[in-house]
Amino acid sequence: MKRRTFSIEFKRSAVALVLEQNYTPGQAADNLGIGKNTLYNWLRAHARRTGHATPADELDLKQRNAQLERELRRVTMERDILKKATAYFAKESL
Repeated sequence: MKRRTFSIEFKRSAVALVLEQNYTPGQAADNLGIGKNTLYNWLRAHARRTGHATPADELDLKQRNAQLERELRRVTMERDILKKATAYFAKESL
């Protein structure tokens, strides 16, 4: 089976479908007749060149950010409880 090659313009157009026209990578790949992994590779290459995250990377970052915010709230609450307990016991020992 011969390996297909695509022009730079075709690759840019495929990436633009996802980034500018809000197609999912799967929809864009199906419409263009290319493999999803091929399109994901082009999206990653574009992100490296431009410094922008792909939609999948952005979702991962949003999920990680939400997780870290939950953890920060929990740790802040634990710290506040310990501060209050320390103040309470310090007051009692006087």
